Amino acid sequence: MATLYTQSDKNTTLTWVYMTGFLVFVIGVGFVFARAMGNDVILLVAVVFSILMSFGSYWWSDKIVLAMSEAKEVTHEENRELYHIVENLCITAGLPVPKIYMIADSAPNAFATGRDPEHGVICLTTGIVAKLEKVELEGVIAHELSHIGNRDILLSTVIVVMVGFVTLMADWFLRFSFFGGRKSNRESSQLDLIITVVAIVLAILAPFAAMLMQLAISRKREFLADASGALLTRYPEGLARALEKISADQEPLEVANRATANLYITNPFKGKKVSSFFATHPPIEERVAALRNISV
Repeated sequence: MATLYTQSDKNTTLTWVYMTGFLVFVIGVGFVFARAMGNDVILLVAVVFSILMSFGSYWWSDKIVLAMSEAKEVTHEENRELYHIVENLCITAGLPVPKIYMIADSAPNAFATGRDPEHGVICLTTGIVAKLEKVELEGVIAHELSHIGNRDILLSTVIVVMVGFVTLMADWFLRFSFFGGRKSNRESSQLDLIITVVAIVLAILAPFAAMLMQLAISRKREFLADASGALLTRYPEGLARALEKISADQEPLEVANRATANLYITNPFKGKKVSSFFATHPPIEERVAALRNISV
């Protein structure tokens, strides 16, 4: 089974694979859109933006996510106990101590971000710090440190930015094509008509496909981080109880949105029934059961 120590290289490789695939995909879609609308500038824009977004998502995705979440950095002097919990777990995991950020919201939740362990960030809500017991909070922090150690936070935050760009690109094409796009021309070739149809289909399906990929990655990584976190604390019950408490709390996290929802330890949207096919996280019952079956 994959562990904290074997998953890091795999996720780093996957990140570059997805970034390369994103470049190829956006340039390809840009080419189809450019042909469909008879405007080569669209292809140039797609090339430039795909390059900027790919490398921008690598270097600044953590800052983007933290800004979207309205998170503020917490210093050692402001919360010594929290820092000591993080430091002790980092020693066990062999990781650098990440920066700690806080979201001023009473809904209990947490996430990790950063492109590598040296630039890792753990973000907690004020609610999770206030509502969980120490062993439960240790379980949550160990879970997030596991995300950092696995480097799946890089993969996830890069995909958040890329999925958002694909969605915007598709929305832009649909609006432009239906409200002022290429004018009809009797001499338009059958090939142009086919390309136009393909472009519209791509515009509709691309965001959906990107979202499904994002959800699949998110669900898989949570089980691994749960198991790795339990190994760090040597007390799976702490994280299991934390997940039960967070899940039972019905207060939604105000700053969460669909782009960042998959980063949190549990679904930040409460009171909404979502098909498991579209869920950003595995069912809490399955995660808790898996944790209570771990022998440490």
